[in-house]
Amino acid sequence: MKYERYLLDTNFFIQAHRSYYPLDVVESFWIRTKELARNGDIISIDKVKKEIYDKSSHEDELKLWCIDNLEDQFFHPTDEALPQYIQIVQWVNSMRNQYHDSAIEEFLQTDLADPWLVAYAIKLNLVIVTYEKSSPGAKKRVKIPEVCNHFGVRFVDTIEMMRELNSKF
Repeated sequence: MKYERYLLDTNFFIQAHRSYYPLDVVESFWIRTKELARNGDIISIDKVKKEIYDKSSHEDELKLWCIDNLEDQFFHPTDEALPQYIQIVQWVNSMRNQYHDSAIEEFLQTDLADPWLVAYAIKLNLVIVTYEKSSPGAKKRVKIPEVCNHFGVRFVDTIEMMRELNSKF
């Protein structure tokens, strides 16, 4: 199997912390996440960092964990993926016959991480890690899996990524 790097969606962190692997209960998950980040197996982007930090209260445990455990370069700047982002904007705008205008506008909000994740994955040939599920007939929300499918970007959930990395926690 060829070596792949994984690009983490905001929901990797937020859903893990709030639902599946709370920091105070499943510490081993977070230790493993830190190791994978240090090894360069997983990365994320600046827009994800902004979503985590903006959705957190000042002393939120998840925000503090990120500050204490992830190096500054873990969250990559998305500027270099602008050409790919423009392709995504053009494609999503061409899908007005499928999606409600409000869904398109929401997906293309400047600070929303989703389109930038796909753009960055295209640029660097990364696998996106997200809890979002494909919903091809959806009209109210443009989802990462549909954009990934159109642009040939592979996506997995957290458990699938851990299996592919032979990672146990």
